[in-house]
Amino acid sequence: MQQRMLGNHFPVSSLTLGGGGLGMLWGETTETECVATVRAAVDAGITLLDMAPRYGDGKAEDIVGQAFESKLPTGVRVTSKCNLGNPAPDQVLPTLRASIQASLKRLRIQRIDLFFLHSNIVPTPDHPMMRTGDSPSRMTPWPLYAGHVRPAMEALVREGLIAAWGITGIGHPDAIIRALGDDPKPAAVQVIANLLDSPGALKFYEGPAKPRTVMAAARSHGVGRMGIRAVQAGALTAAIDRPLPADHPEVQDYARAAPFRAICKDLGEDPAIVAHRYALGLDIDTLVLGVKNRAELAGCVAAANAGPLPRDVRLRIDAAMGLGV
Repeated sequence: MQQRMLGNHFPVSSLTLGGGGLGMLWGETTETECVATVRAAVDAGITLLDMAPRYGDGKAEDIVGQAFESKLPTGVRVTSKCNLGNPAPDQVLPTLRASIQASLKRLRIQRIDLFFLHSNIVPTPDHPMMRTGDSPSRMTPWPLYAGHVRPAMEALVREGLIAAWGITGIGHPDAIIRALGDDPKPAAVQVIANLLDSPGALKFYEGPAKPRTVMAAARSHGVGRMGIRAVQAGALTAAIDRPLPADHPEVQDYARAAPFRAICKDLGEDPAIVAHRYALGLDIDTLVLGVKNRAELAGCVAAANAGPLPRDVRLRIDAAMGLGV
């Protein structure tokens, strides 16, 4: 599998195995199948495993621990995350450290290669995003991030618990772009990478998500770019594989993507594969997969081996979706 540099940090395969599917967030699977999927991913050349405690209440991390029993294959690296929220400043470092230590125990390893702030960075403590129902657990205001989270992350690097740190770029785009250019910078950002430019249910603010602007900002500052949600949680597949209410953002995006599926039908192609190939053509270093079994993994590996879409197909999709890019 093709290898690229993750920003200025380390080489990474063009695909990353994400933990959402392994944590059973995207439909049913089994523990045995998940373990087999992790091993198959590494056998296929995937060198980065993107985990988090929130993926099945630690299940995804435990799956990786079972798959390799304390000895990761040579060249394979692991990420994890902490959904920090908005704690008191003196609780930032101990909360992050405790999250890392719990993840290390489940993963059965000694160090996290790349540790992400999983909560949404928002511009101010009084921003409207801070007033959503569960905002204390999902939002981190800029002053806390700049004044306490970044110093804590740097301290954890010095301690040797993590090799580097990053941010999940699904917070307010203006705050994310600011973070990418403000020292100390994250080593990597996870950014929405799909043909709808849609975060779906992850969006908590008014206005456009601007993922491609985030990608460009990250590149300009030497920050690694990990694309996420290539199929927008199922909205860009042939059919959503779990029950959702009619007004759910993913269902709305599925309806919006009808012209895309029509193009795929005309081409005789699986929408999920086409969506992954489209995402691989965006300005990212690696694309995080949300697969839950070996069959889905095989399709994504085939997409990576086929490479980004031909320019004419990409332009056709952009025109159909009204992107104009």
